[in-house]
Formats: sequence, C-alpha cells, structure tokens
Amino acid sequence: MTTKKFLLIAATIFSIHAMAQENNPYLNIIPAPVSIQHDAGSFQFSKHTLIIADSPTHRAVTFLTRYLNAHQAANKVVSVEDIKKPAKTEIILTSDNTASLPPEGYRLTISPTQVIIAGRGAGLFYGVQTFLQLLPYNNPYAIIPCLTIEDYPRFAYRGMHLDVCRHFFPVDFIKKYIDVMAMYKLNNFHWHLTDDQGWRIEIKKYPKLTSVGSHRAQTKIGRFADSAAGYDHTPYGGYYTQDQVKEIVAYAHARFINVIPEIEMPGHSLAAIASYPGVTCDSNKELKVAETWGSFKDVFCPTDYTFNFLEDVLKEVMELFPSKYIHIGGDECNKYSWKHSEFCQQLMKEKGLKNEEELQSYFIQRIEKFLNANGRSIIGWDEILEGGLAPNATVMSWRGEKGGIAAAQQHHNVIMTPGSGALYFDHVQSKSKQEPLSIGGYAPLQKTYAYDPVSEKLTPGERKYIIGVQANLWTEYIPTTDKVEYMLLPRMLALSEIAWTPVSNKNFTDFSKTRVAHQLAVLESMGYNYRVPTAINTDDTLEHTAQYNLNITPSVEGAKTYYSISSSFLNQSEQEYTRPVTFDIPKGEQLILQTRVVTPANKQSITTKTLIENK
Repeated sequence: MTTKKFLLIAATIFSIHAMAQENNPYLNIIPAPVSIQHDAGSFQFSKHTLIIADSPTHRAVTFLTRYLNAHQAANKVVSVEDIKKPAKTEIILTSDNTASLPPEGYRLTISPTQVIIAGRGAGLFYGVQTFLQLLPYNNPYAIIPCLTIEDYPRFAYRGMHLDVCRHFFPVDFIKKYIDVMAMYKLNNFHWHLTDDQGWRIEIKKYPKLTSVGSHRAQTKIGRFADSAAGYDHTPYGGYYTQDQVKEIVAYAHARFINVIPEIEMPGHSLAAIASYPGVTCDSNKELKVAETWGSFKDVFCPTDYTFNFLEDVLKEVMELFPSKYIHIGGDECNKYSWKHSEFCQQLMKEKGLKNEEELQSYFIQRIEKFLNANGRSIIGWDEILEGGLAPNATVMSWRGEKGGIAAAQQHHNVIMTPGSGALYFDHVQSKSKQEPLSIGGYAPLQKTYAYDPVSEKLTPGERKYIIGVQANLWTEYIPTTDKVEYMLLPRMLALSEIAWTPVSNKNFTDFSKTRVAHQLAVLESMGYNYRVPTAINTDDTLEHTAQYNLNITPSVEGAKTYYSISSSFLNQSEQEYTRPVTFDIPKGEQLILQTRVVTPANKQSITTKTLIENK
C-alpha cells in the first residue's frame, strides 16, 4: 500500500470516529459511563492480538475468552509471567493499581497498540462488558477508537426480578435472562420462586411442595370472571430441581450476578398450604393451588409447626443459594384467617400484640432471627413495616416510595422498586390498543428512564440507605418467553442506566435515539425478542397545520420505516420512507398519517396514527 493511500484511509477512519464521537458521545455504551475521554487514533483487534491477564482464572478473563471462542476468535491468552515478547497489539486485563477506584469500578484505556482493562473486583468484568459493547457483534476483529473510560456504579444493588410462579420458564431461558442482565451491568437476580399459583423449587424434606404445589389444574384466561368459561381447563406446572438451581446459581456467579431467592410468607402461600394443610390455621379445609390471580384468605399460621416447616425449607434454600439476602415476601398478607383463629387471637394476647399487623411483624421477626443466626439477612416488601420493622431487615419499596422513605428514615437499607415509578415491567409500554394484554398500569420507556431512586424527601444522611433499585416482572399475563423479553426490553436498558449512571450523565434523547437503537439491533442479532419502539419523531397525536413535514428515523439500527397517507384529497398506499416528505393540507381538510418500523428479523412496531388538520 502506498503512503498516500494509507494516509487517506487513516484520515477517513479518523473522520468517521470524530463524527461518531460528536453525535454519539458514549459510543453506544449502555449504561453510560461516569467519564469518557476520546483520544486520537484507533486500535485494530485482530487474530494476532495477544490477551494478557495477571490472573488468567479470573471470572472476567474466562468470560472474555469464552465469548471470543464463541465468535471464532480464539486469541491466545497468557499470564503476565509467561510473556516471551510483546505483541504488536495486546489486550491486558489486570486488577493491579485499582485501589483508588470505587467498588466495582474499572478503567478502560485504548491506545493504538494496547487495550488495558483494569478493574476492582467485579469491575474487571464490567470493563470487559464495556469493551465488548465497542465491538461489532459477531465480528470482534474490528477497528475501535482510542479512548479512556473511568467508570463505577451509582448503586451497589442493581436488580431485576422474575416471577416464575404464575408462569414457569425453563432453565435455558433463565440463563438467557441472566445473560442480558450481565451485558448491562445488573448484579442481582431476584427469583420469585413460591406463590399461590405454584411452588417452583424442590425441597427434599417436603416432596409434596413439588408433587402437589407445583401444579394447578387450570389457569384463568385473560380478564374473564371466575366462571367455567373463564379458564383454559389445562393442567399447568413445573419446578426447578436442586441440581438445576445449583446450575443457575453457578451460571449467574460466573457473570457476577447474585441470585436472591424469594420464599413468600406469610401470605401468597396457597401452593404450600395445598401441599401441607397443617401450616394453615384451618387444617381441615380442603384447598388447592390457585388457578386465578390476586391474593387469598388462607395464609401461613404462626404456629410452631409452621415455623419448623419454614425453617426446614429455608435450611435447604440456604444450602442452594450463597446469597447474603433471602427474600421472604411479606406483601399482601390477608389477615382474615388470623382474625378468625382462636390460636392467633390467644397468641396475640400472650405476646402483647395489639393487632394482626403486629402479629405479622412477630412472624417476620421470628423468621429474621432464624436467618440472622445462619448468617443471612432478609429482604421484604414494604408491608413488613406494618406493625414494626424487623431489626435488620432491608425494605423493598413497591407501593410507591412511601415505605422506602419511612425505612430509610429508620436507618434501614432500602431498594426502590415502585410500580408508580415505572419499574413494573408487566405494565403496558404505550396506551395503544395494539399492545398485548397486560395486568394494567402504564410504564413507557421515557417514564422508566426518568425515575430517580433517591427521593428529595430524604436528608443527605438518610439517602445513603437507598442501596439500590430494581425492576419487577410479574407474569400473570406473560405466559411465554417471547413475551417476557417483549416486556423486558428495551425498558431494562433504562433500568441499567438508572442503577449505574450518574444523574448528570443521563440524557433521554441520546439514550433512546442513538444507543437504544444500536443495542436493540445487537439484541436482535443475539436472538432476543423486544418491543420495537415506534419511529423516532412519530406518535399517536393530533396536529393543526397547513403544511406537515414528515421527517422520521428508524428506532432500531438497520430497520426500515414505512408510512401511508389517507385523506379526501390524497391517498398513498404504504411505502418505505427514504427521505423527508412535505404534505400540503388544503383549508378545511384533514390527513391521516400512519407509520411503522420493521426490523431485519421482521419484528414490527405498533402502527402510529397522526391526524393532521388545517381548520
């Protein structure tokens, strides 16, 4: 190659990188890092690039090498001690000289000859994830710009929840769910394993929990009333064996994700009660695993028999999950059976408890003492505040922020996950009737992105008790893995940025129009389903104008947009949008514009409809 040609190519590459940095300052990275400095030049990753690690067995190194092997890029990995001579290009992974970084922080430095990923603890893994986001998916051998990133999370707890009780999902899908969490630096998988509609974890001492409790005779259809026509009359079930649980926990651990099991109590326990009636206040009552949604009158009874049962269950759970936290639920506990139980009323007198809320607090505190004695801590939904908060409990605030604020003011750790804050991903993503059936609520991407877990109602001293944020995915109306992914993505990308990125670095326009558009194309190439956002600059709306300018952009990189026009004076069948179009609307006329986005894998957005009037 002549010097002139080489300089021309180099100048072209530099020009492309400069434009990318100006229009896309975070280079499609989600979550946006704390600090990114763009430098001159670029790094060519090739099959000759040497990977050097001061600890080749570190989980981050293992993850990177497996990723490269899966993409036909089997670069040689050596330890620092085994280097014979420097390579022309090299990737160095190290934990040295990282003490100055915050916990989970990393420093990514890319020069023309070296990529240095230095990370503190899990930070090395997160540095690898950022590096991988700079590479084209399915083509790691690429030219990437020189830069320096210093990065660390805003919150220590960055969680994503999945309910497998209302609907059950296989082991391979749980791993896929964990994979996408890891890509975007979430670090706690809250696994909702027991509820009224199914018990999903094998407990060897109590086999009926799975032989009876993991199966229901039928399931409610949509929003139909409780009548014979409102059920599918199809048996439904499934559970995870202890070996499968260990497999998932190990898989998550390799990706620096902690798995938190939720064993619901004292409410949402009908599947357990149907299996072992002795744990309820009326053991003569015949009950079955719930076939519809909601909560139920029958709950665990606070007897010694019940506590022995739950302690036995929790012993096996603790053997399976190394997590510091065990989630014990505590939400929506119907007090009916306690109010009508002679045992409960007598127990309240003996313990000096004023009401059933204090009885629930007694229940939770007794479980907490057992778990604390075994080196574990409890998380509970914000109802555990009622009747008095257990001494060491962490509160997960779901009914708005009120419970979380109250707990922080009492100097208890808090994880914010309010449904009102658009962190319930079972809620619809737009108000269009084209959205699939859901439980209700409204949680569009922009509302999710705008949420800040730290309330202004807290003092600076109280704010430190907000240790993190989580989004929840309840599955009453989500029976398939495709629909889980549709409801999860792209909102989980917004959660990632809430949990990791400094508020000052957040920008919804850059996030939604540039970085999400790129990441959704990546996720599509990886086989994930997702909700395709409508074309940028379109929405269901009414406009009054004599001249309308159609200027839209696909919401997913590589996708196409289509539009159609209908009116009394102009009709155009659907056609691909390729350039801006101007429409003149005569006085007294109206025009209807419809648009949709179609991705390379033929995923489609809902159709938007804009009514344009010239009154």
